[in-house]
Amino acid sequence: MSVTSGAKSESGIGETIRVVVHALIIALVIRTFLFQPFNIPSGSMKATLLVGDYLFVSKYSYGYSHYSIPFSPPLFSGRIFGSDPNRGDIVVFRLPKDDSTDYIKRVIGLPGDRVQMRDGVLHINGRAVPRERMPDFIGEDPCGSDAISRVKRWKETLPNGVSYEALDCVDNGFYDNTIEYVVPAGHFFMMGDNRDNSTDSRVLSAVGYVPSENLIGRAQLIFFSIAEGEQAWQVWRWPFAVRWNRLFTIVR
Repeated sequence: MSVTSGAKSESGIGETIRVVVHALIIALVIRTFLFQPFNIPSGSMKATLLVGDYLFVSKYSYGYSHYSIPFSPPLFSGRIFGSDPNRGDIVVFRLPKDDSTDYIKRVIGLPGDRVQMRDGVLHINGRAVPRERMPDFIGEDPCGSDAISRVKRWKETLPNGVSYEALDCVDNGFYDNTIEYVVPAGHFFMMGDNRDNSTDSRVLSAVGYVPSENLIGRAQLIFFSIAEGEQAWQVWRWPFAVRWNRLFTIVR
C-alpha cells in the first residue's frame, strides 16, 4: 500500500507542476502578445484616468514593435501587423527621448497634421476643435496640490467625432499658446487630457512627436482602481480605498 500511495503522490505533484507551468506559459503569451497591465502614476490624463487606476492595454491593436515585445531582437525594427491609431485613442508608448520610460496620452495629431493651441483652444489643421463647457471637475487636485479642488472641464470633439473631457487648471497657462506643430510622416502627436499639467508632444525637448514604432498598445479597460496615495497591496484598506465605481469600466 505504501508503494502505491507514494506513486500516486508523485503523480499528483507532477501533474500540479505541469498545470502551473502551462498556466505561466499562457499568462506570458497573453502578456506578450495580447494584453499588458499598466498603472497610472501621474495626473496628466485626469479626469479620464486617475492616479491609482490599473488598466489593460491591448498590444495587438497597433501591431508589434521592438518596444511592445519584450526581449525582441535588435534587428526587429518598425511595426508589423495591426493598424495606425485613430484620433482620440488613448495610447501607451515608449518615450522617444528615453526608451526606458512608458507614457500614456491621447492621440491628437496624425502624420501630416498641423496642431496648435491658441488661447487654450486646440486647433487641428487651422480649425478650432469644438468644445462645450461641462460642470467643473471636483476631486483630487489635477493641478498638482494634495487638496480637493474645483477645475474647469470641457468636452472636446475631434474631427472624426470622438469626444472626451479635458481639464483646464489655469487660464492662459504655459501650454495654452504654442507654435504650430507639423506632425512628420510616421509619427503621432500626443496630448494629456489634463492640459495644464501634462508633459506631452507640445514639449518637443521632452516628448515631441512619437514614432509609430514606439507605440505599445491601446488602453482598453480599467480593472482596478485605488485612491491616490493608497497602496494596492494593503488589502485591509480596500473597502474604503478602492474606487469601486471605476472597476471594469471601458477607457474612452
